[in-house]
Amino acid sequence: MTKNKDIMPKRVRIAALVRRLCDIVLSLLLSVCLLPLSVFVALAIILRDGGNPFYWHVRVGQNGKRLAVLKFRTMKRGADRIENMLTPEELAVYRLEYKLPDDRRLIGYKKAGDGRRCFGAVLRRTSLDELPQVWWNVLLRGNMSLVGPRPVLREELDRHYTKEEQTLFLSVKPGLTGYWQAFARNRACYENGERQKMELYYAKNQSLRLDVKILFRTVIAVFTKAGAK
Repeated sequence: MTKNKDIMPKRVRIAALVRRLCDIVLSLLLSVCLLPLSVFVALAIILRDGGNPFYWHVRVGQNGKRLAVLKFRTMKRGADRIENMLTPEELAVYRLEYKLPDDRRLIGYKKAGDGRRCFGAVLRRTSLDELPQVWWNVLLRGNMSLVGPRPVLREELDRHYTKEEQTLFLSVKPGLTGYWQAFARNRACYENGERQKMELYYAKNQSLRLDVKILFRTVIAVFTKAGAK
């Protein structure tokens, strides 16, 4: 029994080391290759809406630690004051899924329907707003992995996951992309329970082989807009 206990933690440590090395190598390559695109996106945000092109969002990280996620800003300045920018009906929808199908706070939004085609919506639909996480959260900070459950708000965890499920969810390092995002995206949501099932499935069955499948599927999903709204 003692021998088995000693072997398992060693295997876990080796797997974590291999995963981290893969994250460093791939995120470094991506950071270099995507640098011109990142500069272009940052300048476009400044020209269209002014202010800081970056946005910090506090989420829950591995083992419940505070996680500051860096993103390109897709919303107009002052969008954090949601009570002043959304109608009561929109607020109710937002507090259910933490997103809106036609968000008037997005950069470039002028009239109904722009939430699907304005500048901020394009950044989200193509996942360009997530680019800063590659070099900041994955490469430099190491508090995120390329693949893992998407980092969420504390209130999302408390509302949609049991205590046991939260423990499993938080046992895994959050990812830039994940099983839910790659294979279902907006087709799986909190309301129908599919998002929770997929995130927990990954937490239980994570492996380098599954990570490779998710990475390839993510590329396909982004370019084909599969599951996007």
